[in-house]
Amino acid sequence: MGKDVIVACDFASAEATFAFLDKFAGLERKPFLKIGMELYYAEGPDIVREIKRRGHRIFLDLKLHDIPNTVKKAMAVLSRLDADIVNLHAAGTAQMMRAALEGLTREDGTRPLLIAVTQLTSTDQEALERDLLIDKPMDEVVMHYAKTAAEAGLDGVVCSPLEAEKVHSVCGADFLTVTPGIRFADGDRGDQKRVMTPADAKAAGSDYIVVGRPITAAEDPAAAYERCVREFIG
Repeated sequence: MGKDVIVACDFASAEATFAFLDKFAGLERKPFLKIGMELYYAEGPDIVREIKRRGHRIFLDLKLHDIPNTVKKAMAVLSRLDADIVNLHAAGTAQMMRAALEGLTREDGTRPLLIAVTQLTSTDQEALERDLLIDKPMDEVVMHYAKTAAEAGLDGVVCSPLEAEKVHSVCGADFLTVTPGIRFADGDRGDQKRVMTPADAKAAGSDYIVVGRPITAAEDPAAAYERCVREFIG
């Protein structure tokens, strides 16, 4: 997998999702899509199957975080949906991540890519210390989580684009960085704290950028998507 733009389909229903996807009907390039908790919990696994049937790649963003055995069993179920990327929280420990990898791997040895969330891009240093009682610098926390994920055998992490370059320096060039917190230079940051433009994320070494509202809330989502692709991929 090379660099790509992943569009966050943060919708409450299949109807709204497919109405949105219809706006891309004229494009040669089928967008890589992220299905998160809202849509998955509203529609269940069938939404994943249908979007895959339509030819889209899928990042299934459910952020599993539980005891190792529970996560292992849940990943075994998710592996049947043929998503391209799935994820979990690195805070669940290395044991949980190794169990997840075991559960995700099918009998023929194939599996989706598995990545770990380090710290959410809505979390800043103040929240890290006040709410999570973590008194280390954000950068140090993210790198520790990334190294733990790499040692557990995962394929990459979700991190801020501000941290992508350093993750690669710590974990290797082939260790994937999937970076939300992307906003156009002339756009609204919303509730994101640690953000970059698509072009800056490219320069920082992000492998994939996850873009939600700058595309989904745009007057012309297809044009916004194409702008994002131009800025990030070229």
